Amino acid sequence: MERSGEGQAGSGRADSGRADSGRADSGRAGAVGFRPLYRQVYDTLLKRLADAVWQPGQILPSEGQLAAELGVSQGTVRKALDALTADSLLVRRQGRGTFVADHDDKQSVFRFLKLRPDGDGTGMPTSRVTGIAEAAASADERGRLDLVRSARVVRIERVRAVDAKLCVVETISVPAGLFPGIAQIELPNTLYSLYATRYGITIATANERLKAVAIGPREAELLQVPAGTPALEIDRVAIDLEERPVEWRLSTCLTQDIHYLSVLR
Repeated sequence: MERSGEGQAGSGRADSGRADSGRADSGRAGAVGFRPLYRQVYDTLLKRLADAVWQPGQILPSEGQLAAELGVSQGTVRKALDALTADSLLVRRQGRGTFVADHDDKQSVFRFLKLRPDGDGTGMPTSRVTGIAEAAASADERGRLDLVRSARVVRIERVRAVDAKLCVVETISVPAGLFPGIAQIELPNTLYSLYATRYGITIATANERLKAVAIGPREAELLQVPAGTPALEIDRVAIDLEERPVEWRLSTCLTQDIHYLSVLR
């Protein structure tokens, strides 16, 4: 049953319209026939998320409907949905169904924000934009975002507070071609929600590098501390569902009242 189901899952991709048109070829799963069937279903559903077939906050069809469409068992669909939920791309709501994750949700905010207060605060961040402009991409930006030499970026500078305590300066670079007009709009606290709802770009993963630094003059001015104050620098590249680097974020963090929390499994 599982073997015959693999062919049916592949045909489900071919029949799903926009969701499947961007796949290099639907035979990819067939080329690696040993790949678990639920992972093939995972890839099919992931492609639909990447193509914005389902919008953030939207409810998905039922497990039974998806199983019938893809020609696989309901258990296989459930396993694929469980994996997408574990990757924080979907949200299960008891008695209501499965929804596309919305980056405004508290759990989504904390999926990418690892700064926590030392005390008993909630750790919820707020932000204020201090500068935004479009410019030619620097060598570092081209390297981090895999851009061509002629590319342009939008640079965003903002300060963030955790539990109302000012503690972070962020410099964010995004490809101007992917985010047209972003420099002219009022930016929300959670940028990843804006990326998803306005530009159809969903952040799937992020690679971070941490190091100890001394705060420079600009960051010192914004955080109201002496230049040279010790800080934590977080260098993050955010990757979307199509495995493209779409944001480079450099955060300088004061750690007198906060810490970086990483849960290892």
